[in-house]
Amino acid sequence: MSNFGRVFLTGAGPGDIEMLTLKALRIVKEADVVIYDRLANPDILDFAKDGCEFIYVGKEDSHHTLPQEEINEVIYQAACKYKNVCRLKGGDSFVFGRGGEEAIYLNDRGVEFEFIPGITSSISVPEYAGIPVTHRGISVSFRVVTGHEAAKGKSQIPWDNYKTDDTIVFLMGLHNLDKITKKLIEIGKNKETPIAVISRGSTKDQKVVVGTLENIYEQAKDLPTPSLFIVGEVVKLREQLKWFDK
Repeated sequence: MSNFGRVFLTGAGPGDIEMLTLKALRIVKEADVVIYDRLANPDILDFAKDGCEFIYVGKEDSHHTLPQEEINEVIYQAACKYKNVCRLKGGDSFVFGRGGEEAIYLNDRGVEFEFIPGITSSISVPEYAGIPVTHRGISVSFRVVTGHEAAKGKSQIPWDNYKTDDTIVFLMGLHNLDKITKKLIEIGKNKETPIAVISRGSTKDQKVVVGTLENIYEQAKDLPTPSLFIVGEVVKLREQLKWFDK
């Protein structure tokens, strides 16, 4: 019999509390401790049982409550103490959520874990803005890219491959918006390519700014985070499909 509890690496969805899955809701209700980040809707904690411990390990640009290595250890120590550990993460644990890293850390120490998939913001937030990532006759593919690379120095992003992409969604990249749009123009994207920046998507504070690769930075640079941006002709469909922020 294991001396550890079980860790549930749980996706919380994009922000709208009703986008939490039924399975994730059950895990939160049964948890002895919830370790949550900044992108998980804090109202989800209201579903936890009496006596549940809450540990905040949120990250913001240029400020981390704890570095990732210490977060890994916090989760491990919680598994040493509690039977049911809910690691609650905004969006989905595998889409730039560091869930794989956390699970490897636990696996190396003999802790059992389970993934509870969440609805990723890369698809759901554009949908709340009325922008489909694919659309017949316009886009047959989409790419999801980090807007904030962890590696220092040379970029790991294969920029030259993006020239012909139908739709590109950048997550966590508002602070790099100017650099990214200039890079897309540099590799051959038309400077008039539509782009939308979506701030605090799927929440009552959602804001959407639409422009082109050439002019979006000045229009959107002061939007609050979290934000993502989506590049491609599908952005033009927003005028017909917007429903949430009319």
